This record gives sequence, structure tokens and C-alpha cells, in this order.
Amino acid sequence: MAGRDREPRRAGTGLQAIVDRFARLGVDPAVIGVPERSAVPQPNNRDALELAASRIPPRFHDATADDPQVLAWVEHVKQAARRGPEGQLGIARASSLLLLGETGTGKTHQAYGAIRSLLGAGVRLRWQAITSVGLHAMMRPRPGADAEREMRGLERTPLLLVDDLGAGRASEFTEETTYRLINHRYEQQLPTIITSNITPAELAGLLGDRTASRLRQMCHKAVLAGPDRRRAPLF
Repeated sequence: MAGRDREPRRAGTGLQAIVDRFARLGVDPAVIGVPERSAVPQPNNRDALELAASRIPPRFHDATADDPQVLAWVEHVKQAARRGPEGQLGIARASSLLLLGETGTGKTHQAYGAIRSLLGAGVRLRWQAITSVGLHAMMRPRPGADAEREMRGLERTPLLLVDDLGAGRASEFTEETTYRLINHRYEQQLPTIITSNITPAELAGLLGDRTASRLRQMCHKAVLAGPDRRRAPLF
């Protein structure tokens, strides 16, 4: 009716929107049988981890992130997560993680451990993993393959792990391919976990100034030290 004050329409759908609306009206949600925020159904974290195990290499099935710098990044991503209509946390825009260190210092272990930590914390996410060498091979012409479609999938996935960035022979092709992927995720602020043996001083020389500049701005940096774990005797 004209002239009557109306409450502005607010964005949001689902259970949480109902709870918020009654709260603004001064109505206790429990009175009308609406569960409190803490009672919103939570995901089965064990199921999420078991599903992820089918996509994680067997060597890293039980990977646990324990480096303080990695744990700080995991917490950052958790805090940046947003609840969907069903009340479940979903990954959102966040900074990325650059794991640097010598060969065998546990970078890939920490990377998969970070993914498992997010899943175990109830953060719903779609993720993919690829090596730097695999990325460049993917973009080369192959019978029956749609490289552009595969690249778009990597560009847009909510969480991406790029393992061993800078491995393989550097060329104009590898530099441009890497830049294209990193630049898209930089612009969209999509969290990316990147591992590399490259030292900070070598970034620009091996990846190009444009890629190195974006990595410096978009990433939390964690430098892992210690001996090569792969040289430890197995028996």
C-alpha cells in the first residue's frame, strides 16, 4: 500500500535467511520451531575425506598439515568461507598458498594435508590437482582432447593444487601457459596451493616477471626446510 513503510528486501534464501528474518522481527526462532544456527545440519566430514581419498595419490592418503604457516593459511580459508542455503560452509575468495623448499622437504605432503584439513573442518569444496609438467602436457595438441576445456576447468575450480611449479624445461610456451592459469586465478581471487623448488629470487627468471609479481601478491608464502625425506632408508 502506498505510503506504508516497508522493510527493505534482503538477499538470502534457505533456513538461515528465515532465522535471520525472525531475529530482526524480535521473534525467538525456537518459539516457532526453527532450529538455532548451531543446530543447522553439518556435513559428514568422514565421508568427505573418504571421497577425497579416491583422488589423492596413495602416498598422501593420510597427509596431515602440521607446518604453522600452512595451518595459518588453512584457518584463513576457513574464515573466508561462506555458508550456503543449506548452512554448509563453502569455499570462497581467499588468498593462495605458495610452498617453497628444497626437494624432499614435504611440500606436497603439506599441500594435500591442507586440502584434507579443509575437508575435515566441514568446508565443502571442489578441487583439482595437477603438476606443472602435466599442465604443459595438457595444453599441447592431443588426439581427441579439448585442451581449452580442460584449461577452463583448472582456471575455475574453487581450489587448485599446482605441484612442482617451474619443473621441466622453460620455454615461451610454458611461461605463457603458466601465466594464463595464474593470472585468471589471481584476478578471480580463487585459492590456489602451489609447490615449487624455486627460490624467491629465481621466481621471475624461471616463470617471468608477470607471473612472479602475481604470485607475490596473491600468496601466503611458506618456506619448508630440512633434509630430503625421500633419502631416508625404507627398511
